[in-house]
Amino acid sequence: MTTARTVYVPKGTFGVLDAGEIPVQTADWSNGFTAPMSRGALIATGIHTGPIRVTAEALAGPPDASVDEAWEEVVEVSVYAPAGRLQVESLAGGPVPGCPLLSPSGPRWYRLRVHARGRSILHDKVAASPVEDYLLLAWPSPAADTTVLRASDHIGYALAHSDRAPAPSPAPTVTPRQQALRRRLLER
Repeated sequence: MTTARTVYVPKGTFGVLDAGEIPVQTADWSNGFTAPMSRGALIATGIHTGPIRVTAEALAGPPDASVDEAWEEVVEVSVYAPAGRLQVESLAGGPVPGCPLLSPSGPRWYRLRVHARGRSILHDKVAASPVEDYLLLAWPSPAADTTVLRASDHIGYALAHSDRAPAPSPAPTVTPRQQALRRRLLER
């Protein structure tokens, strides 16, 4: 397993993104924790702003079905990686150095199991040092429904109210001109 890395979290979210793309308008937040998008996924933290600890590992196949009791929340989602470059990313700082590529099999569907603990410690507050831990496991797998393996009150509330959540919108078409402009802006 890889070493935990510190990830800076702005506004309570970090991502497992494919080539840095964030199609946020397609995010499905129905489980209140891990939101798969048309490519990649966003993960909600307990803190609003500050550092968290993240360990990530790419697997050849699914992990053991049992879940370690140390984790308070565990959710599995399907994540599409059309570019085949799934990486843990801070939404403020980009890819996290030292975190492995989570899509070593290239462009395709992956299953992402997200473990968390400590999300209720400083809920919606600013953290000066990490109080939350995350373990991300990814492996090649056909698309499947979201599975909640362990739920906290946060996830339970989201699931109970998910029928009122808006359905994700399809991603808008991005023109080659818009892509070129985005690349120029990101290079500066």
